[in-house]
Amino acid sequence: MSQPVLVVDDEPSIVHALSFLLSRADLDVRVAYDGEEALAAIEEHSPALVLLDVMLPKLDGFEICKMIRAKPEWQDIRIIMLTARGRDADRQKGLALGADAYLTKPFSTREVLAQVQKLLASDVRSEI
Repeated sequence: MSQPVLVVDDEPSIVHALSFLLSRADLDVRVAYDGEEALAAIEEHSPALVLLDVMLPKLDGFEICKMIRAKPEWQDIRIIMLTARGRDADRQKGLALGADAYLTKPFSTREVLAQVQKLLASDVRSEI
């Protein structure tokens, strides 16, 4: 059975591209287009990994990351921040809040897939 992955982004073209990429890698892909949808999807589907944009409607990705890390039952969820916010301060904030990896847009699909596979195969959080 494939592992569940949640893609959270408000840009339909990015959601479509990531969904296609991850589905071809035999992952069970769910999507959310804003922060509230993301939390509801996490509650309902218990994803193994969340690809999380920072700039989202309703709740931003930093808040969602913090909320995921605050719930003991969600501690095993891997989080990849995937965002256009590429400043060092943003990267440090995302990692400090508990993201396992922080990738910037525009992204390499090969790099995204490699990070997803690495984190899903790993029991230890990455510091990338």
